[in-house]
Amino acid sequence: MNAEKSTNDSVGRVVLASFIGTTIEWYDFFLYGTAAALVFNKLFFPTIDPLAGTMAAFATYAVGFFARPLGGIIFGHFGDRIGRKSMLVTTLTIMGVATFLIGVLPTHAQAGVLAPVLLVALRFVQGLGVGGEWGGAVLMAVEHGGAGARGLRASWVQAGVPAGSLLAATVFNVFSSLPEKEFLTWGWRVPFLLGILLTGVGLFIRLRVEESPVFAAGRTVRPPAPLPILELLRRHPRNVLLAMGARFAENACFYIFTVFVLTYATTRLGLSQSAVLNGVLAGSTAQLIATPFFGALSDRIGRRPVYLGCAVFLALFAFPFFWLVDTRAMAAVWLAITIGLVGHAAMYGPQAAFFSELFGTNVRYSGASLGYQLASPLAGGLAPLIATALLKWSEGKPWPVAAYLVGMALITIVSVWLAAETHRSDLDGVPNSDSSD
Repeated sequence: MNAEKSTNDSVGRVVLASFIGTTIEWYDFFLYGTAAALVFNKLFFPTIDPLAGTMAAFATYAVGFFARPLGGIIFGHFGDRIGRKSMLVTTLTIMGVATFLIGVLPTHAQAGVLAPVLLVALRFVQGLGVGGEWGGAVLMAVEHGGAGARGLRASWVQAGVPAGSLLAATVFNVFSSLPEKEFLTWGWRVPFLLGILLTGVGLFIRLRVEESPVFAAGRTVRPPAPLPILELLRRHPRNVLLAMGARFAENACFYIFTVFVLTYATTRLGLSQSAVLNGVLAGSTAQLIATPFFGALSDRIGRRPVYLGCAVFLALFAFPFFWLVDTRAMAAVWLAITIGLVGHAAMYGPQAAFFSELFGTNVRYSGASLGYQLASPLAGGLAPLIATALLKWSEGKPWPVAAYLVGMALITIVSVWLAAETHRSDLDGVPNSDSSD
């Protein structure tokens, strides 16, 4: 009885550490997205017209997403060879330092063209960090404890993403309420500077957890592959591609609902910046609650039914989302964001366990990270930029953006339909190649 309680306590500590660490990393990452939507066009791209400045800010935002696959490859390699825990400590440190440095950057008025160059460089470093972090945090939760609750345990790591978004939006909202001159002078910097304190908290927690038992046991049976990425692409290419496709709707919809909507509602519809941010806060709160629910549901009925159902829902909701926002009624805007983010949670909850279960232990960090991160630049990273370009092309009408989300959903529906059901798989007995699925 005592041994079982000790094991449960250990698993609980690991899940808590993964959740808190992921919350901090995504606070850093989302902080940039909020600033890109609301202030970076004025501070770093002030010499071009407002819409073009917003597109330039979103382009720097996308840089982080293009760095994420590289981060997944680099840290996936060492995570599969050395261990999960050490990579989590490294990536959190990288993320915290990069975010702090963004907070002390000179603006275009102070340093000219050097300012956006430095901004892009630090955004790239952020992307490397978050690209390597996700796989390690998820695997620590998935590879501790029994098979019956893998979806629930991993979904708490996923819940760290809306928690990070909630924290970033809350902190940014507090400082954006300052008079505009003060906010643009120094107020926007404070949320970035606070990131270093949160990083210290996250490191303290992550250093106290044990290495994944599945990884440790696997090393005694089979030595790590010299190049896990090559082993992965040789044995699991199909599953990497299916994981990528499964992310398209989830990733694109999320950044439309949380980042692009800030620009659309404030610049196109003339709504209050703080009111729309509060809508993102409300939606992120609902998403935080819903994510573990859908992770647990996938433990009972399977990953694919939950994931497919949500992808279909988001395809159907794409046009109504903009109909609600276009009413300019804040209650309707909040409702649109909240429904969208709860729908997103139905994919995001089971996703971590689903992707992890597609790959063997010796390449699981690389496989889960690569499948997850390769889709990030194509779906999430480009979504606000593509949506802004479509809005400009349509002279302010949002229907092309809604159609774009429907297209993303169709890619996800096909990918998940073709994937194997994994919720009852043994992590130690995952097939060695896709042909065995």
